Amino acid sequence: MKRLPPWETRELPEAPPFNLRNLFRVIGPGAILLASSIGGGEWLVGPAIGVQFGRNLLWIATLAIVLQLLFNLEAVRYTMYTGEPVITGFMRLRPGPRLWAPVYAVLCVAQVGLPALAAGTAATVFATFAGRMPGAQDSDSLLVATYGVLALALVILLFGETIERTLERVSWVMVAFIFGFLAFVNLWFVPLRDWVSTSAGFFSIGGLPEGIDLALVGALAASSGSGGFGNLAISNWFRDKGFGMAAHSGAIASATSSLVVHVAPTGSVFRPSAANLARWKRWWQYARADQVWLWAVGCFVGMFLNVNLAASVVPPGTDLSQIGAGAYQAEYLALNVWHGFWFLALLNGFWVMFSTHLGNTEVLVRMLTDIAWAGSPAIRGLVRNHARTLYYALFLGFTAWYAIVVRWGTAMDMMKWLGNVGGLVLAFSSVQLLIVNTRLLPPEVRPPLWRRIALLISAAAYGTMFVAVVQSLFT
Repeated sequence: MKRLPPWETRELPEAPPFNLRNLFRVIGPGAILLASSIGGGEWLVGPAIGVQFGRNLLWIATLAIVLQLLFNLEAVRYTMYTGEPVITGFMRLRPGPRLWAPVYAVLCVAQVGLPALAAGTAATVFATFAGRMPGAQDSDSLLVATYGVLALALVILLFGETIERTLERVSWVMVAFIFGFLAFVNLWFVPLRDWVSTSAGFFSIGGLPEGIDLALVGALAASSGSGGFGNLAISNWFRDKGFGMAAHSGAIASATSSLVVHVAPTGSVFRPSAANLARWKRWWQYARADQVWLWAVGCFVGMFLNVNLAASVVPPGTDLSQIGAGAYQAEYLALNVWHGFWFLALLNGFWVMFSTHLGNTEVLVRMLTDIAWAGSPAIRGLVRNHARTLYYALFLGFTAWYAIVVRWGTAMDMMKWLGNVGGLVLAFSSVQLLIVNTRLLPPEVRPPLWRRIALLISAAAYGTMFVAVVQSLFT
């Protein structure tokens, strides 16, 4: 297909009145994104840097979360006006889907095509029941547990009405447990001076210490937020949630759902009349609340609680690249506070890592599904216009792929790869997002100048970081 079909013109649906009750009914995509990001930057990379190199480097997380927040809102802006995921908007740019569909499909597989946290999740299951962390002699048991984790991710998304709704409900539960446990342990165990030191680290802008692994820094810069395709996928979840014009677009139903939902391959837009623009402002209130107060604040709190606890428990300078902070936390709390913390800390670690594994897998499958759905009439015909058929075929295929490649590296090795490819994606897609939102959207809903500048800063920052990491590999 050389060009995507033009948009239809329809009326923008009314948003529910903006109040606290409706707020908790309407928002939710931010919870999915938060759950999928907390196991990478907040659980692995952030504590690794904070313990080994000091909490003063947390300013990188501050910059990353702010830039990605603005990126996310711009992606949502496109979706609320057109009813399309922003990846479809990229395919509307010249020369069209014949180029951009395969480019983004390859980048998506390159970033999240490795199961960064599946084996780590399995290790927490093993340790919980064995009473110790797995060793080399436990490789067979660990592999079986890993396959169980891969299967669980698939089973969870078989049920519910739509996949987005199921994922949202599961994410709320996981986020509530994770944050509840971390807040309790931090309040009870971590001294006040560490709270002050960790808080100051988010604003201690400075240079990088000598000898630091730039790939680890690049991973922190991306995974402190959602790091690339997670940021792009937020618009896919907003589409399925029905925000703005996405109410006309449909959603991918789960395998067991009786719903017959048609997912529109392309969207529809509204005339910028006074009535529609008033409705737009209310939808934008909900979108902003979802991304600012749920996702961005959640990212800051998650990073703070994880680094604060790890830096208080793990000896300074410890290299966590192979073991991770979770093992130290579970062992230390069990020995020094209460033996029951072994189980509770590992259970928390399970939900932290599994939530990210589930989210990354869903990002991979969802993005590829929507790229193919919008960009290829032939694929739509092959699956008889049933989006969930394509979705679950890809999910089964990549679950099998994950089972093969899960031993290709440690969770930290995979997170470095995931994060730095994600940085490249953010650099490249920030430019394209700026183009679609200033060329394809009408003036009344285009981003203001300062948001356009923020997208350019995002492109420059992540592009520079990616180049520096690549150069460091050859020096």
